[in-house]
Amino acid sequence: MQFFKNFFLGIQAYGQAISFIRNNKMQWYIIFPAILMIAVYKLGELIQQHQVEAEADNMNELIWFLVYMLIEISIALMLMNFAKYLVVIVLSPLIAHLSVKTENILTGNTYPFDLNQFIHDVRRGLRISFRNLAWQYLIFMIVFLLSMVIFGDAKHFIAKCAIFMIGAFYYGFSYLDYVYERLKMNLHDSVLFMRQNRGLAISIGAVYSILIFMPVNLEILFSLSGFSYDGIIFQIAEFLLHIILWVAASTAPVLTIVAATIAMNNFVGLKKDAF
Repeated sequence: MQFFKNFFLGIQAYGQAISFIRNNKMQWYIIFPAILMIAVYKLGELIQQHQVEAEADNMNELIWFLVYMLIEISIALMLMNFAKYLVVIVLSPLIAHLSVKTENILTGNTYPFDLNQFIHDVRRGLRISFRNLAWQYLIFMIVFLLSMVIFGDAKHFIAKCAIFMIGAFYYGFSYLDYVYERLKMNLHDSVLFMRQNRGLAISIGAVYSILIFMPVNLEILFSLSGFSYDGIIFQIAEFLLHIILWVAASTAPVLTIVAATIAMNNFVGLKKDAF
């Protein structure tokens, strides 16, 4: 029951975050991840288009091909998962700033700017992101291999659900840790707190995952050569749809850190803590 209570607390925080961003005129921060999204999706597009041709005439070549495929899949999966963390890593200074700004508006808690502390916060955010990336990749490969053995299909529905939940937990952890640091939690305490409140992390990370990997087609957004008078209404509708998806994906980092801070304030009452 505690899991679901915390889970819905995180979902509710997203609704509050939307109003919070609008009321405090924080929409312009979305420009930064919007630009980064272009590079992230281009990377994903290149990975998706890469194909491996099988040329195995004997058992020895077949074995080496399977080994190559395993390495190829590992690298591709690593890069695709890194693309999600790339947003957190590159935008760490912005995310740290937004977390402090949100808490200040919510509670009145002030944190005079200290360059050394700011650098420490960013470094901790990077450390958490890389740690979570490593753990997620390890667990992902275990689920991937088990799915191949048990179901004979790495893309089985159960495996997909497990991978999504695992990813959501670690993404949520990465964003919530910006608040944990201000609660004076060291890394060990932060990990322990997160394990005890998985529902909160998963809900924060789940919405982030859904938003950040919207199926945006950059060619439709940035190439006008494909437009023709035949079916122009459909093409315009498709163009506008992908604009909306791009904006939704770009909104993810800003919306998530605001929601994470609001959720922690609702959960522990940040105003009550002595800093």
